[in-house]
Amino acid sequence: MAIIRTKRLSDGSYVELLPNGKTRPSVSKTDWARVDAMTEEQIMAAALSDPDAQPLTDAQLAGMKRVPRSKTLRRALGLTQEEFARRYHIPIGTLRDWEQRRCEPDQTAKAYLQVIATDPEGVARMLQPRRASRR
Repeated sequence: MAIIRTKRLSDGSYVELLPNGKTRPSVSKTDWARVDAMTEEQIMAAALSDPDAQPLTDAQLAGMKRVPRSKTLRRALGLTQEEFARRYHIPIGTLRDWEQRRCEPDQTAKAYLQVIATDPEGVARMLQPRRASRR
């Protein structure tokens, strides 16, 4: 299952950001113009009126485990741990440690994960072995 993010464009329309970096128009049953016209108080009142979609309390949020960014990114790209590790030259044991929260990526690794998130295909392309040119 791939995670698809939605982005609002400058014209007010929404597009889905696909794992391959492309976009497509967002198909939604939500009347975003109506939501955009609501105040924060109106949005909260609407959320509280829906018994199936109650906002989480601070205590509930504090008790939840955050999913490691590396795992979220890997899943969004639709890759297994092995595929992600091989494609981006990350030792499989290191990736598993990050995902199982045995250790956190250092600042350099976090920056690398951000670059992968920004342009996954470009990073993969840059890491492919280059053929020696013949003269």
